[in-house]
Parts: sequence; structure tokens; C-alpha cells
Amino acid sequence: MPAQSLRRRDFVALIGGGVAWPFAGQAQQSSKIPTVGVLWHAGSPEEEQPFFGALREGFKDLGYVEGQNIRLEHRFPNEIPNQFRSMIAELVALKVDVVVSVTPASFYAKDATGTIPHVFVLVPDPVGSKFVDSLARPGGNATGLSLLSTDLTKKRVQLLQEAIPGLSFAGLLVNPNTPATRATIDEARGAAAEIGLTLQIFEAPSLNDLEAAFDAMERAGIHGLIVGAAGLFYQGKAIIAKLATAHRLPTSFWARELMEPGAFMSYGPSMAGIVRRAPIYVDRILKGARLSELPVEQPTKFELLINLKTAKAYGIDVPQVLLARADEVIE
Repeated sequence: MPAQSLRRRDFVALIGGGVAWPFAGQAQQSSKIPTVGVLWHAGSPEEEQPFFGALREGFKDLGYVEGQNIRLEHRFPNEIPNQFRSMIAELVALKVDVVVSVTPASFYAKDATGTIPHVFVLVPDPVGSKFVDSLARPGGNATGLSLLSTDLTKKRVQLLQEAIPGLSFAGLLVNPNTPATRATIDEARGAAAEIGLTLQIFEAPSLNDLEAAFDAMERAGIHGLIVGAAGLFYQGKAIIAKLATAHRLPTSFWARELMEPGAFMSYGPSMAGIVRRAPIYVDRILKGARLSELPVEQPTKFELLINLKTAKAYGIDVPQVLLARADEVIE
């Protein structure tokens, strides 16, 4: 086809697509391999497992082969704020066709570009965090998959008290640098007040602060701990489980993927399952879908896991009615 005809076809396709993102048209109408920039939160692919593997499997399920029909540019900021900023700036400078961000990286990607299509993953509250105008009609340049961790905080507080008969004093561990922390605290305090549970907040802005936080919990005398959803705490899940065991503190997490040995319970959706669905959004964008056609997806299945071995080690007699409701009991 003559070059002049090709240019005219591109122009007509762009006009005919209304407000569809031009990146998708370019990817489909030329031999250029589309490039997807992925901003993670941990320091390496190994630290991002099983999510790193889940994302790659998601692309593979759709027929994408790295280096042949797609190029993935991964960045690993290691939970360092300046590296989040510099690495998303690198991806923007590369003029990637789509940005995929795994929270808390999503907040940095949101600030870095208002034009490149942005698929966020595991964001707790996309509307409250102003990623989108609404779940059904995102608006702007972003859409993606929510974790619902903030909305599920109330349920986690209730489940912890139900799992530990007589629990009256518990703690909430948060990373103060995580944007959704304030909402998580408010939700947890409201839930605790409803069931007569005293709740104390403990902060750990870095992995090096975890030991001091657990020492503070022991001095306070709490009898159970809820870990607020944060990329930092996923990165340090083994450290948290070890410290919880050392302090004999039953600890509740927000997803199956954090159930390291020593953890007591978890309640939430499959995070790996959510990440694996992100390529579906990327695929539709590359094929010309408008962002307005891609509502934010929320998880609909939630799993309750209880580690009965840990419960017995701590002398906790978990009620049989709760064990019967659990999706999995670890013995």
C-alpha cells in the first residue's frame, strides 16, 4: 500500500474511533510491537511473586508472547518513594502504549501522566482516591481493578473478634505513607466501636520499623492484630509473621497470599487472581476500546482462611461455627 494511502487510512480510523486512544490504533495498524510499562512496588520479580507470574500468565492466556507481539517494560521501585517517581518518569519518557501499575505504585502513575492509558491494579478505593469519576464510568485516562481492601476492613475487624472469643483490645498496623491509610483507620475504628472493641493504631513506614511496632504492641497489651493492606506489608509478610510468632500475637491479613507460617487468619479476594485479569484491560485498550467502555472491576469472591495450628499454639479455641464458614482451615 502506498505511504499516502496508509496515512489517509490511519487518519480515517482515528476520526471514526471517536475518542478512542490513538495508541491502540498505532499498535494495531503498524508493525510496531506495543509496549506496556509495568510499575510494581517491590524490588525484584522474585519479591513480586506470585503476582509477577500471574501478570505474565494473563498475557499468555490472551496469546501475547513477549518480544514477538508485545514488549513489557518492568520497573521495581522497592517501596522507595523517589524510585517510584523516577521509574514512572522513565516509562512515560519511553512513550509506552499503556501503563500498568500495582498499588501503591498506582498513585505515582496517576500523578505522572494524564494522557497515557493507565490500568491500575489492586487499588483499594479508586473513586475515593480520585483515580476515576465512578466505577461504571471512569473518565480520564485510567481504569482497572479494585482490591476493596478499605471496604473489607470492617469485616476483618468483626472476624478477628469472632475468631478470638473474648477479644476486647486489638491493634491495627498501618503504613502512614500509603494513601488509603486514613480511610482504613476510619473504617476500622468505626467497626471496632460497633462491637465494643478497643482499637489502637500502630505505624510502620518502613520494614525497619516493624520490630519497634511489635515491641510497642507488646507494651500496649493488645491481644490481636489486623494488618492494614499495604504494599510494604506484602513485601514484609514473612517478617510480620515471624514477629507475630515471637510475640504470640494472632494476626489477621487481607489475602491468602500473605498467609506465611505463623499467620492466624486472612479474609479477602485472591490478589493473584486480580492481577492475572489486568492484561484483559490492556488487550482491549490496544485493540481500540475507549476508556469509558471499561468500568472498574471489583472482586466478588472473598476467602476466609484460618490457621488452626497457629490458633492451637496460642491457646485460641476458634468457634466451630466460624471454622465451618471458613473456605480453608490450615491444620
